[in-house]
Amino acid sequence: MATTEQVIGTWILITIYSSIIIYFVVRGALKIKNISDYAVGNINFSPSAVGLSLAATMTSAATFVINPGLIANFGLSAFIAYGLVFPLGAVLSLILLTKSFRKYGQTVKALSLAQWIGNRYKNERYAFFMAVLSLLLITFIVLIIVALTKVLSKALNLDELYILFGIVIFVFGYMMFGGANSMVYTNTVQGIVMLIVAFILLGSGYEYFRDGISGFFNELAAIAPSLTDTTVPSSPLFRDYFEIIICQFIVGVAVVCQPHIITKSLLLKKESDVNRYLLVGVIVEIIFFLVVFAGFYARLTFPDLSIEGVALKNDGIIPAYVIKIFSDGIVSVLVGLLVILGLISAGMSTLEGLIQSLSTTITSDIIKPLLKNRITSDKTLITINKITIALLAVVSIIISYDQLINPKLSVAILAQNGVYAYFSAAFIPILFGIFFKDVDIKAPLFASITALVVHFGIYYGLPALVETFGISFGYFTKYLVGGIRNPAISSATAIIVSTLVGTTIHFFTKKNSLTK
Repeated sequence: MATTEQVIGTWILITIYSSIIIYFVVRGALKIKNISDYAVGNINFSPSAVGLSLAATMTSAATFVINPGLIANFGLSAFIAYGLVFPLGAVLSLILLTKSFRKYGQTVKALSLAQWIGNRYKNERYAFFMAVLSLLLITFIVLIIVALTKVLSKALNLDELYILFGIVIFVFGYMMFGGANSMVYTNTVQGIVMLIVAFILLGSGYEYFRDGISGFFNELAAIAPSLTDTTVPSSPLFRDYFEIIICQFIVGVAVVCQPHIITKSLLLKKESDVNRYLLVGVIVEIIFFLVVFAGFYARLTFPDLSIEGVALKNDGIIPAYVIKIFSDGIVSVLVGLLVILGLISAGMSTLEGLIQSLSTTITSDIIKPLLKNRITSDKTLITINKITIALLAVVSIIISYDQLINPKLSVAILAQNGVYAYFSAAFIPILFGIFFKDVDIKAPLFASITALVVHFGIYYGLPALVETFGISFGYFTKYLVGGIRNPAISSATAIIVSTLVGTTIHFFTKKNSLTK
């Protein structure tokens, strides 16, 4: 339970924070004249500001709240996966893909990832297909809302349902008007706060290193030997190196293929800005990814992962840790309030990006093609975009509430299943679109379809065969059993298979075209 001082301080903090956000939203909204302004902005931002915005958007509440909880539960194996391997794949992919994607994005004047794919392959149906798939990103919106609800409900001692409604109404409300212009402003502020809080969280457990690094890990091992093991065969997510290293690296590489991440470079107005944008974004992003280490401190603070006999759910571990360690003395409380602001910022920054990119995709790439001639002005399109955001808010509330009362280990499982399915399908069309010329649409299209079939087939289909008919898939069977399954397994497999399918089709279509 938060102290009275913490509750009062949090309310003051929220009031100030909300006022700053609204100021920037109004400032950005005044410059929006059409859907293009909403999607990619019309202000010449500093590449450093856009790079900081990228890092803030790319790092969500999953990194600051959810994943550290998994480290608290499963230890070193989880840290290797989420703190080292996944970030390595994501950073390398970001560096390799950004310049080429931006080049094509500027050429084809794309406002969304679906539009980029449709324009790149000169096929509106493909764009529509990818736009429909983008609805899977609602699961990521849910993850962030749940994480923010957990943080604020503990900091304010309020029922989670009230916090849930407050967050959704506020964020979705101001995103109806702000768009990309205000988002870069707010993301920059959020990114600076997150950077300060990242260092605070990383240093918050310094006392546990009083006997050095070996002493630190000895304390963890005393709680549970598995916390210092590089694999945990009994866990549902970190059983072996294939699951921890290979799958997480592949997923990390593909994670960049999300609209709120890869399209961020389209905000840059000059090609010369890209290097500084990437330098700032990558350095800050690496620091953010390391925050998951705080999960170790949380486990040492709550050895049995409970408070006064009440078990902590995975998604509530870090909020409880922050309330616990920053409650002794006025200075500590003030630092704790800053950390809470950082956790809020981590969620808000990505949530804004998701709402902006998803609403733009639904409006421009689903609704507009369906209505065609009925949309006669930019004003109508902007109105439709606002209605779309309102509907997304309703859907998000319904799913988020279910996750609050019926979680399966963590809301991360739901989010990963949806998001991983999306970028598994988007990976090959982006990759081929950037690096190959004269690509027959059959190659990326069949790769996308294959990725979806394989991902959901492995996650839902094969386990049903194992449970219902007792069919064995050899070594792979262990990934298919149990109430909690790892979406990284199905996603990594889907990416590998779809890459083989897409490459094979591209090779043969290219060969046939040369022989004609």
